[in-house]
Amino acid sequence: MLKSVHKLDGATVRATDGDIGSVKEVFFDDQAWVVRYLVVDTGNWLSGRRVLMSPYAVGRAAADGDFIDVSLTREQVRNSPDVDTHQPVSRRMEREMSRYYAYPDYWDGSAMWGMTPLPMLPLPDAGTREREEAPVPAEDVHLRSSASVTGYDIQASDESIGHVKDFIFDDETWAIRYVVVDTRNWWPGGKKVLIAHRWIERIDWDEKKVHTALTREQVKNSPEYDEAAVLDRGYEQRLHQAYERPGYWKE
Repeated sequence: MLKSVHKLDGATVRATDGDIGSVKEVFFDDQAWVVRYLVVDTGNWLSGRRVLMSPYAVGRAAADGDFIDVSLTREQVRNSPDVDTHQPVSRRMEREMSRYYAYPDYWDGSAMWGMTPLPMLPLPDAGTREREEAPVPAEDVHLRSSASVTGYDIQASDESIGHVKDFIFDDETWAIRYVVVDTRNWWPGGKKVLIAHRWIERIDWDEKKVHTALTREQVKNSPEYDEAAVLDRGYEQRLHQAYERPGYWKE
């Protein structure tokens, strides 16, 4: 099921023995376009500390978005590696955290989550020796904040078409399928539209601009995105037909 990243904001994260805090944003992989972590503000419980929650602990996002249950205890979260969420998160820092929680390295394999298409923990195998790990460069930074990218200008092939408003992700794979674009910057009384991440040619992180080969006319004629409506396959088909692009679900 497709869901809005921004609707996760404020959701209470519940451990197996009590509340941890609330979701403030997500970190997504700017190469694979997958949500890798929820950024959770622990409030007064851990003196305002922010921690990262992996989909390995969440499994599937809650249907209503009000609560997210994780398969962790409060003590596990309390003793987890300290990560400064206001600074870039390196691959080395991720490995430290994954080793603490006994999660596999999602980048170790050809699938979206390493060896699997979903964030599923492997079955324990006492007879398997621990594999040798390749060194990870500290500067290998690839995670982006959803809060930081929100507001980026969207540049079509013939001028700006609006700004990033939200992200739409699959609650099973956690793959980001679409960027929500608010077109009212250039089209008074305009609408919100979706652009698949595959239609994005590049992102200029310094200038905070997202570039696509789509034209203003294509965007203007595309189906409107209604935040209150269920985003189903029928809408996705109409969207891809409007842009004359094949659907990712056909692969």
